[in-house]
Amino acid sequence: MEEPTKEKVIYKRMQAQTIPDEVLEAMSLKNRYAFINANMMSILKDPEKDFFGKVQRFCLKYEKKNSIMHDEDFYPWINEFGAEHYVTRSQSFPEIGIDHGDKDGLTMEFMRCLAVDMFDPQFNMAMGASVLCINPIKHHHQDREVCLQAIKELVTGEVPGCICITEPLRGSDANHPETVARRTDDGTYLTGVKCYNTNAPKSKYAVVYGTEDPSAKDSDMKMSQNLVILPDDTVTIERTFIPWVPRVWIGKETFNETFVPNERILCDVGKGKDGLFEGLVPERMGIAILDCCEAWGAFAFAAIYCNLRKQMGQEIIKHQGVGFVLVDYWAQINNFTLAILQFCRSYDEAIIKYGGELPGPLAMALVAGASQMKYQGASLAERACYDLANLMGGAGVNDNTMMQDLIGISRIQEVVGGARQIQQYVMSMALRKLWSSSNR
Repeated sequence: MEEPTKEKVIYKRMQAQTIPDEVLEAMSLKNRYAFINANMMSILKDPEKDFFGKVQRFCLKYEKKNSIMHDEDFYPWINEFGAEHYVTRSQSFPEIGIDHGDKDGLTMEFMRCLAVDMFDPQFNMAMGASVLCINPIKHHHQDREVCLQAIKELVTGEVPGCICITEPLRGSDANHPETVARRTDDGTYLTGVKCYNTNAPKSKYAVVYGTEDPSAKDSDMKMSQNLVILPDDTVTIERTFIPWVPRVWIGKETFNETFVPNERILCDVGKGKDGLFEGLVPERMGIAILDCCEAWGAFAFAAIYCNLRKQMGQEIIKHQGVGFVLVDYWAQINNFTLAILQFCRSYDEAIIKYGGELPGPLAMALVAGASQMKYQGASLAERACYDLANLMGGAGVNDNTMMQDLIGISRIQEVVGGARQIQQYVMSMALRKLWSSSNR
């Protein structure tokens, strides 16, 4: 068989080509963008369309210029995407001279994320982990040079970052870490194990949580938030391989009296819990946005394929067993997109109105809303990616397209950022508080 060519957008990782050239070419990034744009044209505002299109054009040029096959180590790409300020657009960074005005905010982050996820979903997931590292440093940099330098390097993609919350025996119970954060006059010493931290083996910066006394009943009130610079001789980093995301480097980190000087303590003893919770809305909305992007990515592949693939004398979309399933997910994904857009726009408006310091009741409502979005989005993405791949038959589950990347990532979305049951727990607590406040 003739060796597949890059010009045909046939992936190098392919063991055997089972999808005809003309169908693979029809599912090119350019055509998938065109299909998504046709779906989005009625629901996006002009500034959103403009930015969405700008990121798409960059991705198309980048793929062509570098002959991207989507089987490579993508971590070097972060530098070039960061140079265009495409690592994150969730907020502005005036402290380092980066402010795009109305082209920043959670809504624009959704646009950036959707365009980049269509380009390469595993790459986009890894960049999202850097964003989780950026947010707490921005909130607590206090104009310290080392923190500002970290923000600059992370936002511009010079280096990846990670956030270290989860532990082997402290998954959902993030409030009570076993990692010891021993405070002294000159800094904090970290001892403990963190795991499942995206990018950790590739990162320069890590935001790490610990507590002074894990055995204390109020250990959550003794937490601190610390910025660790890697590599560090006192930190052993191993890769935790997750087959569903084979190109993403996820780490297990063992800290052995790792010293964090005062200038890198983001939230001191007793304030770490607040630092952890202030990031919940953007973190969980970031995952909900990823869920939406993955669902659209799978839908684009399936819709194009089902309109081209013929079986029993006609395109398979005309068979009710295929077409009706396809349009059912079309409705679900479109409606979820509308919900995401409404949340993002409302969040951006609230941040501007209140200068970034949201009042308590509104903050509580947004936390509950973000959990709702993450909860339903993860469920939708998992079922959509699987069922849409199933509509494509063997073409949906082999390695000829990025469908297996989308299936793989969607399989872990109900676990990352707080498992399904934790989102239900957060929502149930919010509902009780809402009931109490409305019946005073």
